[in-house]
Amino acid sequence: MALIVMKFGGSSVGTTERMGRVAQRIVDKKLQGDRVVVVVSAMGDTTDDLIDKSKEINGNPPAREMDMLLTTGEQISTALLSMAIHQLGHEAVSMTGWQAGIRTDGTFGKARITDIAPERLIRALDQGKIVIVAGFQGMTEDGEITTLGRGGSDTTAVALAAAIRADVCEIYTDVDGVYSTDPRIVKNARKLEAISYDEMLELANLGAAVLHPRAVEYAKHYKVNLVVRSSFTQNEGTSVKEEASMEQGIVVRGIAYDKNVARISIIGVADVPGVLASIFGALAQAGIDVDIIVQSGVQNGKADFSFTVAQSERARAMEVIAGIRAKVPYDNAVYEENLVKVSIVGAGMVSNPGVAARMFEVISQLGVNIQMVSTSEIKVSCVIAAESYQDVVRALHTAFGLDTSETAFVGGPQERR
Repeated sequence: MALIVMKFGGSSVGTTERMGRVAQRIVDKKLQGDRVVVVVSAMGDTTDDLIDKSKEINGNPPAREMDMLLTTGEQISTALLSMAIHQLGHEAVSMTGWQAGIRTDGTFGKARITDIAPERLIRALDQGKIVIVAGFQGMTEDGEITTLGRGGSDTTAVALAAAIRADVCEIYTDVDGVYSTDPRIVKNARKLEAISYDEMLELANLGAAVLHPRAVEYAKHYKVNLVVRSSFTQNEGTSVKEEASMEQGIVVRGIAYDKNVARISIIGVADVPGVLASIFGALAQAGIDVDIIVQSGVQNGKADFSFTVAQSERARAMEVIAGIRAKVPYDNAVYEENLVKVSIVGAGMVSNPGVAARMFEVISQLGVNIQMVSTSEIKVSCVIAAESYQDVVRALHTAFGLDTSETAFVGGPQERR
């Protein structure tokens, strides 16, 4: 008898028909003798619809009230899925995140889990029930309802699996595993049998949507046995684990892209100690993450530098920079959008020199200009113009030997987490 956590995203439960199929899949696990905990996201476009409704009423709604609103989407899914399981003749109980014992800090919209007290959940399992938990949510010590931000249901599932010491945490999505790149762009992308936590974390941070970075962080820290599978087929998925064996001749494991990129350039900054600390300290204080930073040469005691932020944070970042101009004088600040960061990832890159040079060569052969570069031991990222990114991804996928003769399976619309 295994203890299993199964997580289903929004497209997997997007209609009552799909929810019925998910219910049957859960019951099949139960009939195998397993104890089952299920984490679900809101149905289909429910979260987007709620956000749109809030904007019709208030263009700048309070963060607390948004969390109160958005958590209802997952609660609808849990109740309906529990009803579907009852219809199949099995006992299930739905729980909100806080009923399942998930405690968070007080950061509305992107709270972090601080503790899980799963006693109520375990009692329900001991009574032979299937437990359905609402993803994406928790509660503070003061009783405030919070949401975990983007990817919150993935994080809920992995954190619960760690807390109850589950044998496996299965993430069901609209593709049947982790692919070498987005199968919607590269039809013959390679499905990976296994991938290391570190490689998966890099891919997730760099834009691969199949798993959220925080979920992978939890899995790595608590050694959770994590598997990504399709909710539309019975195919074997991809195992995410401590180490994955390297396939002969494959140095790059995957290619990711991030379209949520803006570049900001600050021109004519005094080249004196503490300037960068003041600028990036102010951005950090505003909760804005900075990614790639490039500084040009110094002329007449002044320097220019550029950095990238999420395009969704571009306007706030420009406001912060304008706000510190009196403290940190500069000549001008400009921004550029319609950029994409394309990245190659692979643990084999550590012992194989020339990988970055090969990436630059492939991109240059397409006549695409590389605007910024960032590297680590197992990844190289290039910022390029948005109109070229699909051609670049396909060319890199071929150049690094990742193409297969098989067509990748894509089961439906992109999964909501």
